[in-house]
Amino acid sequence: MIMARLRWYGYRIRFHPWTSDELPKILGTVHDYVRLMRLDRPIGIWLLLWPTLWALWIASRGRPEPLIFVIFVAGTVLMRSAGCAINDYADRSFDAHVQRTKDRPLAAGRLSNIEALVLFALLSLAALMLALQLNRLTLLWAVVGALIAVTYPFVKRFLSVPQMYLGLAFGAGIPMAFAAQIETVPRVAWLLLLANVLWVTVYDTMYAMVDRNDDVRIGVRSTAILFGDSDRHIIAVLQLMTLVTLYLVGKILRAHAWYNAGLIAAALFFVYQLWLIRARDREGCFHAFLNNNYVGMSVFIGLALEYQFNRS
Repeated sequence: MIMARLRWYGYRIRFHPWTSDELPKILGTVHDYVRLMRLDRPIGIWLLLWPTLWALWIASRGRPEPLIFVIFVAGTVLMRSAGCAINDYADRSFDAHVQRTKDRPLAAGRLSNIEALVLFALLSLAALMLALQLNRLTLLWAVVGALIAVTYPFVKRFLSVPQMYLGLAFGAGIPMAFAAQIETVPRVAWLLLLANVLWVTVYDTMYAMVDRNDDVRIGVRSTAILFGDSDRHIIAVLQLMTLVTLYLVGKILRAHAWYNAGLIAAALFFVYQLWLIRARDREGCFHAFLNNNYVGMSVFIGLALEYQFNRS
């Protein structure tokens, strides 16, 4: 009798492991983890990756070591995902009151705080394992970059220009790339980092313009609020400063037509973004933010072609 009952339970476990209600719940949880890491919105990965690739190509003169290239690409994906997890944890009480973010997994209560923290820890650990494959200087810069990334969600509580701090977080891959390739961080790396801080301030201000009314109401700080009615003019100035700084990078590298062509393409995309934000409407500002992917790509293509055809 006991053996028969055990066989019956074994049949239930083996052949009926999930009910019709349980399976959608499990799949829904996976989807929520994907959304927490923003893997369904890869724009952040690209915006983080482009300046890293700029630095990697400059440091290696267009020929990065394959292993270093793979480590930096994988590390970018991991750290961006970890950053999103800790950002949503820090913003969980604010996101519920913002139209664009109220359905995020933490804000909507579909994932718990501990789940977000555990995911952040696992992703950070995986990124650290990758960094340990590189030299000591690169590992040091990885730790600095990680600290900036972790503190960013909390710094924006009291800093009126959190976009510039985010620029440092998104630019951490620049000194890391030089350290990994040539074991030093030369002057051009700092100029490239400055260009990235200016650029991040441009596109994250556009991003903040989408939520400006909600942020004012709940007390979140941003450059979109700080700039006020001068936002479009200041963005234009920051775009120009970004291009000038990147041009100076090219002068140090003695780059010519291909690199400059990439900067011209980036400038055209900047002009298009100014047109998109002309009315400050949510949709236009968000599309202007997304368009910055092509700015980063244009600069990278210009660099890659410069090294391909002029540095052989």
